[in-house]
Amino acid sequence: MKYKVVNQEVLYTVENITTINRDDIDKLKELAKTNPRKRIRLCTHHDIQDDIHEMIIVHSYGTYVPPHKHVGKSESFHVIEGLLNIVLFDEIGNVERHVYMGDKESGKHFYYRIPDDCFHTVIPITEVVVFHEVTKGPFLPDKTIFASWAPNSKDDIKLQQAFQNSII
Repeated sequence: MKYKVVNQEVLYTVENITTINRDDIDKLKELAKTNPRKRIRLCTHHDIQDDIHEMIIVHSYGTYVPPHKHVGKSESFHVIEGLLNIVLFDEIGNVERHVYMGDKESGKHFYYRIPDDCFHTVIPITEVVVFHEVTKGPFLPDKTIFASWAPNSKDDIKLQQAFQNSII
């Protein structure tokens, strides 16, 4: 697996044909451990402007992803390793649904797809979770809306943890 480093949490493949094996996943998991937010993503599309964005993502237990929604973009996940809780919310922050996910051997859902404009967050249940995400490109930061009723990524970690504990 050959990649370029965009920042400590984002890598981009530099290969024309990208393949991922167990050793590559282990490398991503090691890299995630070294990040302050304990996560990393390998973008297997080549450019932020690509029409389709595919990523292999590693989140460690305790990772906080603020509830958000994507304007005009659906997304799908396929769990490769570990367990993950996807929490879906209504517009004012009421929990509408939990989708408990794991790899295909776990007996849990291993695939999900949500439509655009759906507030959601992801909560790792195991020490580490590895999943494949697909969404429409290009990435436009102003098309991601973060929930005003939840802590943001810069809020105190105790506030983030308290919020996560209140919704699981």
